[in-house]
Amino acid sequence: MKHLTVEGLRLEYRDIAATDVNPPPLVLRHEGLGCVAMWRDFPRLLCEKTGCPGLVYDRPGYGRSSPSAVPRTINYLHHEALRDLPTVLERLLPATPYFLVGHSDGGSIALIHASETPPRLRGIITEAAHVFVEEETLAGIRDATEAFAAGKLQGLSAYHGEKTEAVFRAWSDTWLSGFFRHWNIEYLLPSIACPVLAVQGAEDQYGTLAQVDAIAGKIPAAVKAMVDDCGHVPHR
Repeated sequence: MKHLTVEGLRLEYRDIAATDVNPPPLVLRHEGLGCVAMWRDFPRLLCEKTGCPGLVYDRPGYGRSSPSAVPRTINYLHHEALRDLPTVLERLLPATPYFLVGHSDGGSIALIHASETPPRLRGIITEAAHVFVEEETLAGIRDATEAFAAGKLQGLSAYHGEKTEAVFRAWSDTWLSGFFRHWNIEYLLPSIACPVLAVQGAEDQYGTLAQVDAIAGKIPAAVKAMVDDCGHVPHR
């Protein structure tokens, strides 16, 4: 693992060498409770299969990165997509074309980032991305909150250490808040010009097919791919 400092926060990252000749890197964006380590060996396998180099990093407050003291607002995903991510790309991949691969929150971040039509972005792949809040999403988060309170998600501490409760509460409290029920990014989807592959598990406990249908239906160059007998983590 390596690190860089962005706005006073230490971000841990890992880069993966290409096996092909100079293809665009794949930049992976983790989920709302995720981090580099929780991707397991997927980034390496994906890069080996595609021949592309890779870049994966812990967003502020997650994994081995510095804790984040910034309160979350309805625009927290916009902040990461339009401010944090461009800063990291400029520092680590200057003047380099790239693809984004985003899971859950990371997929929503990828969509928001793409809506600004960054000139070096070649395409995005989303897994279980959200573009609006559904009751099914909230029900899944309520179940996770009960499991966390009962000590059934203690495995998260292996990835986030002393930040574990802060990571979980930032995710659950934001999504279950009254103000976040109105979060919706469908309006920006038609402005996405790059190719998009939207992947979703048919048994996703945090969202229905309406999510991936909205992405595929509102983005001109988008296609969807459903994975049968699969929940919220298609890459597994």
